[in-house]
Amino acid sequence: MKTIHAYTITRVVSDLCIKANQVLRNDVLQALTLAVRRESNKKAKRLLKAIVENAAIAKKERLAICQDTGLPTVFIELGQGVRIKGDLTAALVKGVAQGYRRGFLRNSIVRDPLARTKPAYLPPVIHIDIVKGEKLTLTVLPKGFGCENKTQLKMFLPTARIGEIKKFIVDAVKAAGPDACPPYVVGVGIGGTADYACLLAKKALLAGNTQYAIRNTKKLEKELLCAINNLRIGPMGLGGKTTALAVNILTYPTHIAGLPVAVNISCHALRSATAVL
Repeated sequence: MKTIHAYTITRVVSDLCIKANQVLRNDVLQALTLAVRRESNKKAKRLLKAIVENAAIAKKERLAICQDTGLPTVFIELGQGVRIKGDLTAALVKGVAQGYRRGFLRNSIVRDPLARTKPAYLPPVIHIDIVKGEKLTLTVLPKGFGCENKTQLKMFLPTARIGEIKKFIVDAVKAAGPDACPPYVVGVGIGGTADYACLLAKKALLAGNTQYAIRNTKKLEKELLCAINNLRIGPMGLGGKTTALAVNILTYPTHIAGLPVAVNISCHALRSATAVL
């Protein structure tokens, strides 16, 4: 049995909040760099170069990549052989608040969603998965709401054809248009229940740097990416062939009477950071 103290979790989460907001994920940076080389539209190429340059400046100067530092989501993979000494949830909440203060990151959370009270640094959204082993994996995803607001869910009939599902996903990106700061990474969740499909779609955005598996969907991902880029929305909505950098799909078994499909779109500043204890 491995023991991890709550204060260690607080410290690590605090550091992850800063890293995620200041250092663009390597897989996203590589996709942007490749997009610069492939883009033939001069205006789009210039915008992509500016996005890459912004990421470099943010890392060097220790500044936030984007002024919208998001509502942080913390994903936990808790090994069955791990014992937490202290309050795990309290440690996570405290770590996010500390990290956002230390990093001078914008406090964007309103505790009362209806009264729209004064913004604060907490609490984050927390998801915990119990896994085998004696490790604790912490991932912080600070996602801005310009793109989060473009999330879509549709409860298809089980008889739905693949073409209908593809159209829904492409139309979700089309509806987002330039508003969510393309080029996008598109997360898709298929199966489970309505709420679980939405969670899968968000987890799909972590596919570049975590162990979340994407199975038997590579062909569909490529077809969707091609169809989305054919929309010609382009970087920041000003045209070009780079509307999306990637489409990632996660699936889960579902009920015989339904077929939930969720789309969670990320802007070009897809930020996350992971640590394993």
